[in-house]
Amino acid sequence: MRVGKRTLVDELLPKLAVKLPLESNKNWWLEIGFGGGEHLAHMAALYPHVGIIGCEPYINGTGDLLKKIDVEKLSNIRIHPDDARPLIDALPDAVLDKVFILYPDPWPKTRHHKRRIISKEFLDSLARVMKLGAELRLATDHADYATWMLERLLCHPQFTWTAKHSADWLNAWYDWIPTRYEIKALAGRPTYLTFRRL
Repeated sequence: MRVGKRTLVDELLPKLAVKLPLESNKNWWLEIGFGGGEHLAHMAALYPHVGIIGCEPYINGTGDLLKKIDVEKLSNIRIHPDDARPLIDALPDAVLDKVFILYPDPWPKTRHHKRRIISKEFLDSLARVMKLGAELRLATDHADYATWMLERLLCHPQFTWTAKHSADWLNAWYDWIPTRYEIKALAGRPTYLTFRRL
């Protein structure tokens, strides 16, 4: 990691750490696995009135996001530089208005499927912290993982798919910005899924 990013990690990251309980006077969104932070920074700039929490266990990605926060003077981002699941477990019920899971690791080998983040147990935890009517956005370029996501979400009693026609999962959201991963590493046609918390 370059010196500038390391300085941001050492000095800025502690100031942006997630503090519980969350401030109750704003809406809160959560991005799980923000990669280089392109999407998260874009949404923070687009919706300055919203508090956005980003979870990312890889320090280089966190460093990239911190640089964007510093340059763009974004004040509505909080960072959990680790796996999202312990944070979700610590959140109170019905606190999130929107959740993003964008291009999670598809763990393509069958023996690794148990590592995929989308599971019934994880969706149970996520449903607990999402408000009624909250939106869950997922994106993947891995066809098998798209099917996996749909199989688990469509049978979950606390989520409903909002799609009405094929354009709803073939086209990105109106406020979407392509991430570095999406531009560089797409293996196939992207799938964009939107679910609502029931």
